[in-house]
Amino acid sequence: MKRLMSYTMIALFATVAVSIAAPDKDEIMAKEKAAWQAFKDKDADAFKKLISSDLATVSPDGMHNLEQELDIMGKTEMKSFELSDFNVTFPNPKTAILTYKATVEATSAGKDASGTYNVGSVWQKAKGTWQGVFHAEAKAESAAKSGG
Repeated sequence: MKRLMSYTMIALFATVAVSIAAPDKDEIMAKEKAAWQAFKDKDADAFKKLISSDLATVSPDGMHNLEQELDIMGKTEMKSFELSDFNVTFPNPKTAILTYKATVEATSAGKDASGTYNVGSVWQKAKGTWQGVFHAEAKAESAAKSGG
């Protein structure tokens, strides 16, 4: 009986330890949404609190670092955005990979940037804080283009 009780207690503590250490998908999605909101609001300080100074991005217009993204932020007028179809995976406890769709109504440098985008982001945990380190987006082809 003592042995069964010991095994039960070990299993209980192991389950609690894993649940405490397990990364939180909702937390990562909330941080991604907060980064989008900071970009929309042109709140560079809030954006920099969420994003690594070593940020790398890839988009149809090129590859950018954090300073270039902040410059783009200043030239972008985002009326609205909606993020959906999230998929979050954790290849290890300190790395999160997100994929999702972003529907955006915006102009950038005076050009229409509205549409639906396929997006991928990578977040890493450093010094106890999650930071965005990589972001890529590509405009989704319309149903008419992809279906025909």
